[in-house]
Amino acid sequence: MAHRTRERPRGPVAWAVLGVSVVTVAALLLLPLVVVFVEAFREGPARWVSAVSSPDTVSALKLTGLVLALVVPFHLVFGVAAAWLLTRYDFPGKGIVLTLVDLPFAVSPVVSGLLFVLLFGARGFFGPWLIDHGIRIVYAVPGIVLATLFVTLPFVTRELVPLLDAQGREEEEAAASLGAGAMHILFRVTLPRIKWGVLYGGVLCAARAAGEFGAVSVVSGQLRGETVTLPLHVEVRYDEYAFVDAFAVATLLAFSGLATLGFKAWLEERARRAMRTTGESG
Repeated sequence: MAHRTRERPRGPVAWAVLGVSVVTVAALLLLPLVVVFVEAFREGPARWVSAVSSPDTVSALKLTGLVLALVVPFHLVFGVAAAWLLTRYDFPGKGIVLTLVDLPFAVSPVVSGLLFVLLFGARGFFGPWLIDHGIRIVYAVPGIVLATLFVTLPFVTRELVPLLDAQGREEEEAAASLGAGAMHILFRVTLPRIKWGVLYGGVLCAARAAGEFGAVSVVSGQLRGETVTLPLHVEVRYDEYAFVDAFAVATLLAFSGLATLGFKAWLEERARRAMRTTGESG
């Protein structure tokens, strides 16, 4: 299998484009990250440890972990099922389903949070019934989970749809011709071929869920110790002029983001190696 060789930039235009790109990345990405860590450790490591180990921070960290533990597995299952359905079957309204999957990309997170308030708030469409049955969704953990589920809906599905389209149906049709059922084909033929795409989509989903602010801010009510996630806790401490605490908590999100990027790069490299191996064996 032929591989394209990469060349060094040639000519002043190429070097100018490279320089502009490097400066832009440094100004927009690296500089803010450096500022966060500088401010977080401005009063020393002991102050940072005190800030990230406070009861409110621990509570926010636990809630963020709970949301991730519920949202990511759900989307892994839903994403695989939706992508398989959209790429392997033709049915009326298929285009509408694809549009609905992409809807969170088009709707502002704040607007999506307001939609959940209008549906499940005290004066919302289902509000009176929920109150009568003692069920709390808005200003409680279920509302945070629902809002996060909505904003992270497309990531796994949209990662897998083009991957399944590119791989085609030949191996699945061969398995079906030998008598394999749909579930056998899915778990023994399809999933092993897309496992890196599933993991990659899950990483993107987890990163988005951990950093979600707008929709969660609307539905949470920011009840300290109950409905405050890590991003909301950063805002709360910043608004209280506890700047060192705010930046210290922000470093937790930064560490999470850097770990996600590292894992993402590893997955991409494994996926490239798998594709090269498949191409060479073919």
